[in-house]
Amino acid sequence: MAKTLEMLFTNEDGKSATISIESPIEPVDPVAVSAAMDTILTANVFSTTGGDLVGKRSARIVERNVEELTVN
Repeated sequence: MAKTLEMLFTNEDGKSATISIESPIEPVDPVAVSAAMDTILTANVFSTTGGDLVGKRSARIVERNVEELTVN
């Protein structure tokens, strides 16, 4: 199963913007994720069509299970 860490931010337009990291180190430390999100906001290196990132919205781990099918 593939896992992805999704960090959701609010941009200047008040819309959601997501930064995803595949295969995060586990177990994921919520304190470290929050600190990383603060660093991203402080560094102001990401911009979206709705403007710069201005706040933290949430963070989550998304698990995806892919099963290949044989088709003829």
